[in-house]
Amino acid sequence: MKPMTDHRPALRHLAAVAAGLALLAAAGCGPGSSTSSASAPATTAASSSPAASPAATSVLCTDAAALRTSLSNLTHLNVGAGTVSEIKTNLTDVQTNLTTFVNDAKGEYQTQTSALKSATTKLESAVKSLTSNPSVSALGSVTTALGDVNTAAQSLLAAVNTHCLAASPSASG
Repeated sequence: MKPMTDHRPALRHLAAVAAGLALLAAAGCGPGSSTSSASAPATTAASSSPAASPAATSVLCTDAAALRTSLSNLTHLNVGAGTVSEIKTNLTDVQTNLTTFVNDAKGEYQTQTSALKSATTKLESAVKSLTSNPSVSALGSVTTALGDVNTAAQSLLAAVNTHCLAASPSASG
């Protein structure tokens, strides 16, 4: 009963979840995706906002692209000895890009951004617990929190993607 063998299944599980999250992120939110029937029902709080100006939409689309990239970095982890440090760095990037997006959105997408902020806070807490008490349980908490971040991110990016594709000259065909 070596402690290392107890962690391997959890590390494999985290790697599998991270790979799955990466696939989800790549499937629904790429800037080049022209059809997205899976994300069609993503008309939540964003649809109740008045139409943004083209300049504001452009800034938000740029912010969303930066956020999408940082989220991809967070979910494309090779689980290993340096994973906690990498998660912390990538999480900081996500939080920075999310803050920029929220500031430029001026209240638009508030439901989605609040959910993503909450999920990143939970991930940050789970990572701190993993750092102070490395265990299979703590690793499972990080895995769960990563899934919650991905779910919240998909909701936000799907709503933003609708506006960004509509504002794009190539969106019409």
